[in-house]
Amino acid sequence: MALTKNDIIARIHDLGFTKKKSIDIIESVLEIIKSELEQGDDVLISGFGKFCVKDKKKRRGRNPATGKDLILKKRKVVTFKCSGKLRDKINHPENYY
Repeated sequence: MALTKNDIIARIHDLGFTKKKSIDIIESVLEIIKSELEQGDDVLISGFGKFCVKDKKKRRGRNPATGKDLILKKRKVVTFKCSGKLRDKINHPENYY
């Protein structure tokens, strides 16, 4: 099951913040991240990972429903690369208890 924004808000609320303050914190953090990515800047969160904006060139593609060939326009995508600490924690959780 996926962790949702509401789940994160509830966990912050459990730390003693009001529900409104918890919502404001999460919304502010997400807006900062979106704003930086929109400007083309990377977002590095130490111990967690790095969000990067990458350019994709235009390329040939195919409509899977019809099988018809088409050209996909150039676009930007957001990628995520997790930190070494997070990767180790995911792969070796017994070392973190």
